[in-house]
Amino acid sequence: MQFMDDSLLPENQDPLVIQVAPYAPSFLPRDSDDIAVSMKDQVQKAVDCYNAGATVLHVHVREPDGKGSKRLEMFNEMLELLRTAVPGMILQVGGSISFAPKDEGESAKWLGDDTRHMLAQLNPAPDQVTIAINTNQMNVMELITDEDAAGTSMGEPDYKHAYTEMYYESGPGFVKEHLKRLVGSGIQPHFMIGSIKDLETVERIVRQGQYMGPYVLNWVSIGGGHDGPNPRNLMEFINRVPQNAVLTVEGLMRHVYPLCTMGIAMGLHVRVGQEDNLYGRRGERATSVQQIEKMVKISNELWRPVASAEQAREIYKIGTFYSSVDETLAKNGWLPNRKRATQTAELVAA
Repeated sequence: MQFMDDSLLPENQDPLVIQVAPYAPSFLPRDSDDIAVSMKDQVQKAVDCYNAGATVLHVHVREPDGKGSKRLEMFNEMLELLRTAVPGMILQVGGSISFAPKDEGESAKWLGDDTRHMLAQLNPAPDQVTIAINTNQMNVMELITDEDAAGTSMGEPDYKHAYTEMYYESGPGFVKEHLKRLVGSGIQPHFMIGSIKDLETVERIVRQGQYMGPYVLNWVSIGGGHDGPNPRNLMEFINRVPQNAVLTVEGLMRHVYPLCTMGIAMGLHVRVGQEDNLYGRRGERATSVQQIEKMVKISNELWRPVASAEQAREIYKIGTFYSSVDETLAKNGWLPNRKRATQTAELVAA
């Protein structure tokens, strides 16, 4: 992405899209008074976040006992309720979900990746499903201090060890097939990228024709296998993102506020919520709604308007796909693929 002399002026920036992740699958309900458990409360949380200014909802679902749901029918129920409660909101389902078979007979029919590919079968379909690129470490405990973990499950030895050793699998075969299925269902993939190497992989995927659509992504600066919250990392990442991509800044715990403030000032978009951060100022908890309100206040102080639901859909290009590799490269602001040497030689000979 390039900045011109007037790029920091709010009238030359898109309205701010605020993405919220209020359902906090990495935490337990006892970790925060702001984690909704019942279906009714989960839907109300979406309404509250929308009313506060968020226009993109990162969706996870909890069972009545508070555990994260792996049931396809629960997600379908949640999505249907959300479509009624917040019809303008962009519904973005977390791509880390793997659905559980109902019984052993059904389990025997599924291949290993089918449990994640079923995200493309959600009904009603979400607007987006997030997708990570490459298999990576995800040790969030590198950045979460003992002080911030205190009083939560992350501060307990067993959970702390599990989060320290956490990683996700997103190899080439899975990514290729998953993108095919998502696009086939009219669902926009939202790329979750934490380093330059994964950014480069996405570009290769596009150049090879595995994905043809808008490039909508998060910079996931959570450390432990991803970039850390260093402004130099953010600027280098921005430098490597194509001009027309839609880029959202995502941090971890209290790093969210300074990173998102930089993102707002530069015309990028932001993500907040209990999944990423439980705090406001040091030692004080902040709800997802309070975090949204902070982003709205900062944006307003810079005279940058916050996007309406309609504007957010336009900025994210929801429902838009392209018909060729060349169109995808051009629309996203990448250079075209290099012509083959034989083609060049033929032109010179002619």
